[in-house]
Amino acid sequence: MPSFSYFPLLLFLPLLFSTFHADIAQDLVPETCRKLAENDPNLSYNFCLTSLQAVNRSQCADLRDLGLMSIKLTKSNVTNTRYYVKKLLKNTKWDPFIRACLNDCLELYSDAIPTLKQAMKDFKSKHYDDANIEVSSVIDAATTCEDGFKEREGAVSPLTKRNNDTFQLSAIVLAVISMLH
Repeated sequence: MPSFSYFPLLLFLPLLFSTFHADIAQDLVPETCRKLAENDPNLSYNFCLTSLQAVNRSQCADLRDLGLMSIKLTKSNVTNTRYYVKKLLKNTKWDPFIRACLNDCLELYSDAIPTLKQAMKDFKSKHYDDANIEVSSVIDAATTCEDGFKEREGAVSPLTKRNNDTFQLSAIVLAVISMLH
């Protein structure tokens, strides 16, 4: 009777499973973004896809990992926007109305940073309702910041893109929480 060794099979199986897992995970980002965009008219499929694929680990992430990555992306965006507003406020030539709006935005974005830190803790501990409330308040902050500039006709927000990005990233987090909950 010919002898058969299981050794080559043992070497091949982990490779097969890791390749299979990578293929599934690689499809998860576009599939998740597609579902999110279909269910939320405020969410852009391309923005979601570009944002999540920018994170190296997204190719091997599950849905929960994508939620964590989304919160981190949102926190990074909020932190960068806060620094950008501080930089804008160093310009002394702003119209008093725009300066007041920027100060309001600075406060809103400053408050959003610890809120997102708490959302991360709540998400990790599967307190999804709490994380949802916290991330929703970040959406409110971005919207309130942008709306402040609209209170005066002709005023142009220098933060429109950043506010929209914060809104979109936060909406991704909320949609992932909804899928997990």
